[in-house]
Parts: sequence; C-alpha cells; structure tokens
Amino acid sequence: MSSAPRCPHCRHFVYLSMRECPNCEAELGFNLLDRQFYGIRQGQVVIDGVTWYTCSNRGWGCNWLVREDAPAGQCFSCRLTRRRPESDDTIALEKWGSVEEAKRRLLLQLGELGLPIVPWDVRPGGLGFDLISSLSTGERVIIGHANGIITIDLAESLDDRREALRVRLGEPYRTILGHLRHEVGHYYQNVLLGDDAAWARCRELFGDERTSYQDAITRHYAQGAPQGWSASYISEYATMHPWEDFAETFAHYLHITGTLRTAAAIGIHIDASVTNLRDTDVEPLLSYEDQPVQRLLADWDWMSQAFNRINRSMGFGDLYPFELVGPVRHKLAFVRDIVTKAPLSHDEQIALALASHPDEART
Repeated sequence: MSSAPRCPHCRHFVYLSMRECPNCEAELGFNLLDRQFYGIRQGQVVIDGVTWYTCSNRGWGCNWLVREDAPAGQCFSCRLTRRRPESDDTIALEKWGSVEEAKRRLLLQLGELGLPIVPWDVRPGGLGFDLISSLSTGERVIIGHANGIITIDLAESLDDRREALRVRLGEPYRTILGHLRHEVGHYYQNVLLGDDAAWARCRELFGDERTSYQDAITRHYAQGAPQGWSASYISEYATMHPWEDFAETFAHYLHITGTLRTAAAIGIHIDASVTNLRDTDVEPLLSYEDQPVQRLLADWDWMSQAFNRINRSMGFGDLYPFELVGPVRHKLAFVRDIVTKAPLSHDEQIALALASHPDEART
C-alpha cells in the first residue's frame, strides 16, 4: 500500500485487520486487487461495476472482499487454507481467526514484493496452509513446510504457550507472523532459485542443503548451536541446516522490508543530526527495489535502533533483538537479489490470481 490505510468515509487511520472504522463506525472491507478499504452496505460494495461481497469467514475476523463470481464465497486468503478447525470447535476457531489475520498480512506483503502466489489447489506444490490446533485435535502438529503446504499449530497463538516455548528454546523472538515468514521462505527457496547458477551461489552462502536434514535436527537438539555462531548466522536456529539458514534469512528480509514500508507509509524519519552520518534525513522508502542493498540495511540499522529505544521506553524488550553481522548481510543481499528479480507487476499478479480461479475470470 502506498500510504497508511484510511477509512474511505472519514479518512481516519485504520489497521489492516479492522472490519469497522473506530471513528465513524462504518463497516469496512479490504480489496486485495487495489489494496484499498471500501465502505460496505448490507455485506456488499460495487467497485468499477463489479459487485464484491464480504468473505464468508467475516464472522471469524476476515475483512477481505470476494468477487461476486468467486467460488465458495471465500476471499483469496481464505481459499489458500487447506485445513482449519471443525465448525463446532469454537475455541480453536477463535485462535484460527487470529492466525488468519497474520496470514493476510503475509500475503499482502508478498504481493507488494511482486512474488507469485499459485494456490495449492491449482498446481501441485502450490502454496497452501494447514491451520490446526494440537490442543483440540490431540494430534501432534509440527510447524513446518512440505511441498508448498505450511502447517501452523494454532496453540502457538496462545501467548503463555508461545512465550514458554520461546524461553525454553532460547529464542529472542517468536510470533505467528514470524513463523509464517520463516515457513514461506522454504516455499520460495524452491520457487525463486530457478537455475544451477542460483543454487550454486545459494550453497556458497548458506551451505549444501542436500546434507541430511534428519542428522542436522538430531545434532542441533542434542548439542545446540556451535560456539561462535553469532559471527555468521542471524539466529541459533539458522545454524541447524542450510534450509533453515535460508528460511531464517528470508524471514528477516520480510521483517525488515515490511517494517520499513510501514514506517514510510506513516511518515516516520530520523533527523540527520541524530544519526550524524548523512547529509540528509533517514527516510524509509515504500520500496527498495531500485536501491542498493546498502541503503536498505543502513536505513534499517537506524530505524531498528529507534524502534528498540521506543520499546525500551515502554518497558519492553527490543523490537528487533538481532545483530546483522557481515556474513548475514551478504545472505540478506542474496535474498534481496532473488526477490527483486522475480517480481510480477500488479497487473500480472491480478491476472495470475484470476487465472488461478477460472470462476473469477468473468468481468
């Protein structure tokens, strides 16, 4: 989005998850194609001559709109969910709704970066999500990625459970959005590395992903991260296997670009007199696609320090408790390179979305 989202009626700022304006109480719906909020009446709105309806999952928090000829009355995000809690499991459904909110934020960012999203039910290996609760089903739910399907344990949406895991695993950061960004990194590693040269460069930076993953898991949980890991990796988990190093780095690229984009949309900047390193102010950009990676990381250095100070002033821990050492910066540069070389234009994204669901192709 080119600016912070606003209510179409009163122009008050609204969050991406809102279904109602907090100022004028107008009912709102979000249109993915132009990334704008619209006022809705009786569950619908006409946009450029086409009627859009509220998603059938609106009662569980979804505020995205659905074209009048879409199958099943579900928005693009909800259709990517392959598994969800049973309809009578209201407790799990509440947790599912909060996880879907994080998923919509992820999908919106992927679209802003121009990354292709082919649904799981359109092509084998396409992107899909199993969002299920280990607490409700009694089954063991492992957060992960396999053949395009990202699995999230809805129990992780419980703050006390997630925080206990974060402390036990020695992690400085653990969120549902972080899980989604990490797991989608696994998906895009296969999507974006399209030739032998790209894979060779990836292996130079991250290691050979063909080494035994099971052996790596056993070693990691038995021995932990190697001594001095912070000189080459973004996190302890990244040391486990080259796949995890890539996914962790990809997730941090999304953390960085997503937060800088938000800062730019609401007009945040840092005065040059504070940084004392530039002749001009540090102003985050909506897109760094045409900028050298050094600009992206330099802006992030200063902005993350500012955000960390703000968090500390409220008594919280750092917003971004990570250090970007030289080898990590090289890895981030590689991720940025493959991401910026892959983008689809906005029109191409729309065409792909419509082609993915033929019932929506009618105008």
